[in-house]
This record gives sequence, structure tokens and C-alpha cells, in this order.
Amino acid sequence: MSDTEPSDDLLYTPEHEWVQRLGPTTVRIGITDYAQEQLGDVVFVQLPAVGDEVNAGASLGEVESTKSVSDVFSPLTAKVIAVNTDLDVAPEKVNSGPYTDGWLVELEVASGESLDASMAQMLDADGYAGITAT
Repeated sequence: MSDTEPSDDLLYTPEHEWVQRLGPTTVRIGITDYAQEQLGDVVFVQLPAVGDEVNAGASLGEVESTKSVSDVFSPLTAKVIAVNTDLDVAPEKVNSGPYTDGWLVELEVASGESLDASMAQMLDADGYAGITAT
């Protein structure tokens, strides 16, 4: 996968987050290349703590750039199982590798069935490309 190109193995939200399934009940979340381009140079990332519960559609953190501060929305109701602590000292990784080194959090949902249902509502690469082309 390219550092900046959307991938067919990811799903996307209309709020410009990407979701990568890691296991039966776990996913990795980040913001898309389109989102980081709109933000400009990322200077700070605020993320939840491991063990925190996040709710679908609610803010799970913020990405601050030289232009603005933007919320990152959780695409799932889940528990935070990992946080990219590299972003504490190198938030610019969100710009240089939004799909690789710039990932934000990993989440775990209650069941594989609930994850399947949630992911079925997300956009594939072509669907996401359709909303960023406008």
C-alpha cells in the first residue's frame, strides 16, 4: 500500500477516516490523504487512551494543523486497544504516511458480526473517491 494512495483493502467514512480490518473484531483507523491535504501541516494529534470506550459518530480525538483543528470521528462503537504513540513526537507522520505510519488508533468491537454489519455501511475506495471528487 502506498503512503498516500487509497487502497482497495481499506474502507472509508464520509468524514474522511479510513478503516482497515486487522482481525475478526479489530480494526485500525486513520485519516485519509484527502483529509490531511485539506488540513495542511499537522502539528499535534490528540487521541484517546488505551482502554477508553468510543462511540460511533462521536469524536475520538483531534488533529491540529497550522490551519485548523479537526475532530476525528469514530466509525464504530468499540474499545481502544492501541494508540499510535509515535504521533506524540512526530505528528507530521499523518501528512507523510496517512495510510501507513500515520495511523491513529486500533479498536476492538464486541463481536465479528457487529463489525461486519458496521463495515458493510462504509464506503469502498471507489465510493470514497466519488465524495472527494466534488
